[in-house]
Amino acid sequence: MQRLMNKFKNRMRAMTEILEGPTAIATGVDRLTNGQLVAFPTETVYGLGADALDGHAVAKVFALKGRPATNPLIVHVSGIQMAKTVVAQWTQEAELIAKAYWPGPVTLVLTKADCVPGIVCANGDTVAVRCPAHPCALALIEAFGKPIVGPSANPSGRISPTTPEHVADGFGDVDLIVIDGGHCRAGIESTVVDLAGDISKVLRPGIVGAHAIGETLGKSVECVTQQAEDSVARSPGVVGAHYQPRTPTKLASTGLLASASESVVLLAWSTDVHPSGGTLISMPQDLGQYASMLYRALHQGDKASQDSIWIEEPAIGSTAQDQAIRAAIIERLDRAAHG
Repeated sequence: MQRLMNKFKNRMRAMTEILEGPTAIATGVDRLTNGQLVAFPTETVYGLGADALDGHAVAKVFALKGRPATNPLIVHVSGIQMAKTVVAQWTQEAELIAKAYWPGPVTLVLTKADCVPGIVCANGDTVAVRCPAHPCALALIEAFGKPIVGPSANPSGRISPTTPEHVADGFGDVDLIVIDGGHCRAGIESTVVDLAGDISKVLRPGIVGAHAIGETLGKSVECVTQQAEDSVARSPGVVGAHYQPRTPTKLASTGLLASASESVVLLAWSTDVHPSGGTLISMPQDLGQYASMLYRALHQGDKASQDSIWIEEPAIGSTAQDQAIRAAIIERLDRAAHG
């Protein structure tokens, strides 16, 4: 009987647990201090955290996610002072962008400091760093006192998590705690700006567009979202498929929606879409709200157990901010439907 009880207790300890409040932060700090992992909320998506300066702890992140070693991680910091400890040189451009957008959904790529393990950076010479705009994330980093890595808390290549339940769905049988910070308000990953080369460029679009970054820097900034498969990545999310549901997914124009079969999950914002069967998930026409809801809708669609997911291309929008958000959404959807 005692053996059965011990087996049950061990099994319970191996289940993902969602915690909130000061207890969650204290438990998270304890786990990070002991080289373990903790899932935590940011304003973009939930991250899978480990001590960024402990290569053995970071290796556990790669192992749990099944993440290729060629895909670098973002180092999360509490502010500019902590960011300076993980880069070789904090440039004037970095200062301008950080003061304009931190805490917030903008990641900076700079030459890395020697203290950052190579595994964090895909053994490259740069590091991606950002300060998240979420009180739980900042509380965790500040209480821990050191930077933490935080790739999306999901199996590699799958839909990013924007609720603690999404994390539990992906890692439900793993000994992991999730700090509950509610639904992520931005909903898609941060804009990544490469400042380490001669030309500043956006490597991954986000809700802050290249035009806005250029205005902050006072110069033109190009957007380069594709990278050769055999090159060293300077940013996560630039090589191969990402954000994928298990259900085959298609990005469709509004005109094609009428041809959807009865066994389709349809993510649509058009008010005149009335499918004869399948599952309709209504998306907002407002692009900021669309981005916030996107991954949650994809998770919902994946659970509907239909033959495929069709996603109506998002509305065009009228402002430069709308255009930036739409470009980021389309980039995510293109990768979700990759292959």
